[in-house]
Amino acid sequence: MKVAQLVNAVVVDYHAEESLRNCVRSLQENGVDEIVVVENGAPGSTPASLDFVTRTVTPGVNLGYGRGVNRGVAAASKKPYLVVSNPDVIVHNGALSKLVEFLEANPEVAIVGPTILRPDGSVYPSHRKFPNIVLAGIHALVAPLWPSNPLSKLYRSANKDGSVDWVSGAFFVVRRDAFEAVGGFDERYFMFAEDMALCWMLAQRGWKTSVVADAVVTHIEGLSRARVPRAMRRAHHRSALRFEVQSSRGLRRALVPLAALVLGLRFLLVSLWPSRHP
Repeated sequence: MKVAQLVNAVVVDYHAEESLRNCVRSLQENGVDEIVVVENGAPGSTPASLDFVTRTVTPGVNLGYGRGVNRGVAAASKKPYLVVSNPDVIVHNGALSKLVEFLEANPEVAIVGPTILRPDGSVYPSHRKFPNIVLAGIHALVAPLWPSNPLSKLYRSANKDGSVDWVSGAFFVVRRDAFEAVGGFDERYFMFAEDMALCWMLAQRGWKTSVVADAVVTHIEGLSRARVPRAMRRAHHRSALRFEVQSSRGLRRALVPLAALVLGLRFLLVSLWPSRHP
């Protein structure tokens, strides 16, 4: 299998600097020969050493993650699979070919994620269940103070058939036709939960989401977020509420004000104890 023939990559940058160069290098070492970098920083902030990427998109403003990815996809050539990546991700050798091989062998799967490691080697909980009132509510309030609580572990678990509900937008591979069929990322999300919303929209059309455990990437996590932590916390909670509004049906929709209250309390908790923000 020739990865270069099947895959192109979109990386959305926000002042990641050396980490961005390392990310691009790791993608190239995994066989990707078309990489579009969307520079969400100030105009002219793309490092000169990125001249070797296929294309750089410079909107001149911070579009947010999902909008940035959509612009990058529009600038990329039409290949069957899209890699979507944060700029502070290092792709381990062979990881990308394993993800693409999985999609080739499982036509019912639209999007697949890897195992994501933190720099210290611990596993980041990169796949989760779609939230419900009880599971998401307790996770939202308890996880900032007790990250290893049983319900948070359940929220971060796979389904019985090995599929998962959604994977982290930090790094995944998606079928381009499926991505385009749902209109790409929902641009109402500036940051956070756009990955969950994308997987939810794909699920509404009958697609599955999966993880390949032996495909591994390392994610520094929060590199760009550290520049504007309070704004990122606000965006996180705003996006979580937007997803509840978008996905709730029937009687659950009447509980949206309760979800807003829970998320407001959670925002207060993580603002008081930002080091506990999961």
